[in-house]
Amino acid sequence: MAPKTARARRLGIALRQHREAAGLTLEAAADEINSTRSTLSRYENAQTLVSPATVRALLTLYGVGADDVAAAVALAKDARKPGWWVSYSYLLDRRTIDFIALEAEATGIANFEPSVVPGLLQTADYIRGVMRGGPHTLSDNDVEERVHLRLDRQQRLTGDDPPIFDAILDEAALLRPVGDEAAMQGQLRHLLKMSELPNITVQLIPLAAGYHRGTRGSLHILEFADPEDPIIASVETVAGQMVLDRPGDLRTCTKIMEHLRTVALSPSASRDALIKLLKGR
Repeated sequence: MAPKTARARRLGIALRQHREAAGLTLEAAADEINSTRSTLSRYENAQTLVSPATVRALLTLYGVGADDVAAAVALAKDARKPGWWVSYSYLLDRRTIDFIALEAEATGIANFEPSVVPGLLQTADYIRGVMRGGPHTLSDNDVEERVHLRLDRQQRLTGDDPPIFDAILDEAALLRPVGDEAAMQGQLRHLLKMSELPNITVQLIPLAAGYHRGTRGSLHILEFADPEDPIIASVETVAGQMVLDRPGDLRTCTKIMEHLRTVALSPSASRDALIKLLKGR
């Protein structure tokens, strides 16, 4: 089963909208192309990649214009291209792969972390400390493969046409040692350096803020360039990454992220706090 990329989601939404505009049920449309309701539903929900030929057959059935058919067929071809993360698929569960595939296409990323430094801003030594303290016993080779995976995910932040990244973290995350003292000092210096980039904002929620709406767990919100792509939220649970796309869940997550921005120190004050923490080590 292929990852649910933003392109696959966009194609699925288009297929559903055109089917509904044509006044056809899933059953009726599936019968016309000798398929099944469940298969067509998986196409529309981006759970299964749909072939360009099937896209053409469906949109022709729906009476869609030639230009729109050609654009959808091109999107279907593009959605089938493997991403850089494919070589790491054996390391991760399906939900995590889905999230990485979506993150790779996001133009805006907001991430709150209550207990650790946001993954996209972690240094190699810090990542090693996180992996060695995780729920699974990993060999040195397993740890290094996960370090390389996370570092590969970070490359977009400093590459061509990088996403806007808003990172919010609780001060508690920086008071908790991960790795040795040198690793923590290196991590603080890296946070300061990354916060200087024009596409990255780092905000710190001080302990003095007390209990807040993000205390229970991490939160990601992804935004995409195409207006047809709805935002995606993701939360971290003990069972792993959980991607949310229902309107009610998205409204709740958006409100929580907005609240966290108001509780956090300003970017400038956050930099001052990071410098103070680094000097105090």
